[in-house]
Amino acid sequence: MRRANIRNGKTGKKRVYSNKYALSSIVFCKECEDVFRRVHWNNRGYRSIVWRCVSRLERKTHLCSAETIREDELHQAIVQAINEVLTKKDDYLAMLLENIETVLNENTDKPTADIDEKLEELQMELLRLANSREDYDDVAEEIYRLRELKQKVMLKNATREGLRQRIEEMTKFLQDQPQQLEVYDDLLVRRLIEKITIYERQVTIVFKSGIEVKKEV
Repeated sequence: MRRANIRNGKTGKKRVYSNKYALSSIVFCKECEDVFRRVHWNNRGYRSIVWRCVSRLERKTHLCSAETIREDELHQAIVQAINEVLTKKDDYLAMLLENIETVLNENTDKPTADIDEKLEELQMELLRLANSREDYDDVAEEIYRLRELKQKVMLKNATREGLRQRIEEMTKFLQDQPQQLEVYDDLLVRRLIEKITIYERQVTIVFKSGIEVKKEV
């Protein structure tokens, strides 16, 4: 069973939750920025499964007024959001194609070979200066700067590649899916959806490709 580390955006409190359900670590409260938890609910003899803000469940930090959402209502909103994208698939496919061209063309991955070459030269110079007991602070500082630059470039390239893959995944889904969904699918949620935010009765579904759809429950 996988577990996810989640940190509250306002309080900074770290939480660890099981990823047994696809929604377990991606549903958040817009009011307090805490995560929603799946709960077996018994309200005056009526049993149901609901999703509720953890701040309301724990009542230890501050009082959050986020509403409790029935699981079937949340599932329905997600299905509706996916179907809305499928209904307008031509428009979304055009948008995704434009986005991926932007990722590939305007932000071409920057190579680090030039930085590596310069670093090697500076390290040899640093060794020479150290052996001759000369001041090498400026060279050491430049090496440190280039190492930081290399890390930033590598991180930016990895982030860009991740975005490209997510856009391609959504594009493939839209191209291959022949019809609208009839039922909620946990595996599909894991594949497509990045984050869900709940505020009052509005659910904002953010897809991993960057598409965002809002639904009422």
